[in-house]
Amino acid sequence: MGVNSLTYSKDGLLLTERFEGCVLKAYHDQVGVLTIGYGHTGPDVKEGLAITQAQAQEILAKDLEIAAACVNRVVSIPLTQQEFEALVDFVFNLGAGAFEHSTLLKALNANNLVAAVRHFEEWDHAGGVIVAGLLRRRQAEAQLFEGGNQTLRNA
Repeated sequence: MGVNSLTYSKDGLLLTERFEGCVLKAYHDQVGVLTIGYGHTGPDVKEGLAITQAQAQEILAKDLEIAAACVNRVVSIPLTQQEFEALVDFVFNLGAGAFEHSTLLKALNANNLVAAVRHFEEWDHAGGVIVAGLLRRRQAEAQLFEGGNQTLRNA
């Protein structure tokens, strides 16, 4: 289904790192999920786990590869690099499953970029509560996405 084979750039990495921050000891995020490094979650994250900065970077790189593969696999229209970067950050933060079933992806695959951009901000909640940091992240992703499409910017 996917038509893209893009890779996440250093500019995208900076966006992700900016919003995630890095914590080298396992902690519970806003909704109680055990997390470490740059927002890494999963069965390998245990209470009391500590990692180095180098390990955090390695884990982030692997997590971003998974997010990038998802975007390349499920998006059926050609993307610019900036659109891809915005979507990979979105998938990294929310998970592939959420993206694969989202109205954002449906609008995108219908080639309705204006509607797709509007759907970014719908994902600004954690635990049913609007989170200012998530709203800022969604706005940054939407802005990056829009910057990748001249026609959309002029719409």
